[in-house]
Amino acid sequence: MRGLGHVGQIGWEIEECEGSDLYDGVYPPKGTAYAASWPGVDVIGDQRVMIDAPSQLPEHLVAASAGRRLVLHAMHSVVDWLAFAVWEDGGLVRSLSLSPDSGIIENIGEPLPFELPYWAGDRPADIVPWPGEEEEPYALPFHPLDLGEDALRALCGFIQEGRPEPDDVGAETIELYGFHVWDPQGPDSAEQEAELRRVVAAMPSPRVYTLGPDGALVERDSL
Repeated sequence: MRGLGHVGQIGWEIEECEGSDLYDGVYPPKGTAYAASWPGVDVIGDQRVMIDAPSQLPEHLVAASAGRRLVLHAMHSVVDWLAFAVWEDGGLVRSLSLSPDSGIIENIGEPLPFELPYWAGDRPADIVPWPGEEEEPYALPFHPLDLGEDALRALCGFIQEGRPEPDDVGAETIELYGFHVWDPQGPDSAEQEAELRRVVAAMPSPRVYTLGPDGALVERDSL
């Protein structure tokens, strides 16, 4: 299938590809979107909407939700980043984006009910320090990924990690269609791959650590 745009720009090319499910398809590869539609519910998974400031979601996407609720939810476990937002009939009700490195990137609107225990200090982050390192306070009053799972359950009805509850949707049973999406005016895949190789080649050699006799991390080359 080829045709008009997606979550990006009108005129982008679309080609159908292998699909996924709601559990595995929440973080598609770059250039791929997973989507499905049922009466009253549309689902789209695409890295292009994983933006630091959810309130800056392109206007045409917000406009497409007129008369309905629009939810954006994004997490990245490597940097403990969470972002979510809710629009009602095109109007932004709540937006939150935060990570321990960047702090609170965006905080618009009143916290939603599932957030309240976190802001009240009832769900502090439980962080285990590296061996040999002193435990330091976590940079945020709670762990963003813990809040992210509760946000996912409250707003979308399923979770990615943690103990499922009886009312949770079985995300692995929800099939999504797959689409390759690209800008015909942008660099082709070969150019992107070549650029990636250039970046990797310019990186310094990896530093490998092991545990020393006292339990501290020691760079392997220095042993």
